[in-house]
Amino acid sequence: MTPRSGRTYAVVNLRWLGQAIELRTKHKPESTKTGNPQVAILAAMIYPNSPRSDEVDHLLRNAQLRDALEPLFDESIGRVNAGVMSTTSENEFLESMLEWERAPILPISDWFEPKLKLPHPDDLEDQSLRQVLYRTIGQLYEKHVVLDFTDHLTDRQLYCLVYRDILPSPEKMLQRRNNYLHWDCANTGGDPEVWLTYYASSEERQVWADEMDELPPEMLDPPYPRELPRAPM
Repeated sequence: MTPRSGRTYAVVNLRWLGQAIELRTKHKPESTKTGNPQVAILAAMIYPNSPRSDEVDHLLRNAQLRDALEPLFDESIGRVNAGVMSTTSENEFLESMLEWERAPILPISDWFEPKLKLPHPDDLEDQSLRQVLYRTIGQLYEKHVVLDFTDHLTDRQLYCLVYRDILPSPEKMLQRRNNYLHWDCANTGGDPEVWLTYYASSEERQVWADEMDELPPEMLDPPYPRELPRAPM
């Protein structure tokens, strides 16, 4: 089925309106149980306590979302198959797309009020640095920023990564509570050696070896295991 335009749900022609008026004239809410979806939409508007009224809300919201996204239309909207997805699921997908398009791009440090500023690493002794590091990791998690693959780094190395790379990085500031920004701390230089050594499974190492036609580095346990906040990918 071709994805429906948002305007499909917004247009009311005279035939639908006439049928809806006829339903209202009869004063029988049960008459809303019709096989005509357009009539069902209008009838549910007339009888807001009808079980179909929630469905109408979802359809109208779908129209609003598609109208808002129309100027930004690309192939990702075209992949929304209304014949497979429920209207509720489709709306959630479209809402996430709309938020992505509208979200400002700001340095992560500017996601905080006031701006999150850390002391220079050289100005902190080890114990103080550790305290600031773990407090900052908690603050980042509150903004849905998650640090992955950190167990090969010392506290000071991880602090420097946060200070130098993460906080200044311009990223989309999303507000939806199910969105997380995952920062891969094992691949900061584009070299897979750290990931292969400490984090890759045996199967992943074998796939890499087959693709690259060379042996991966020796598998080792990461030297600095940590219990940090986690989130789904």
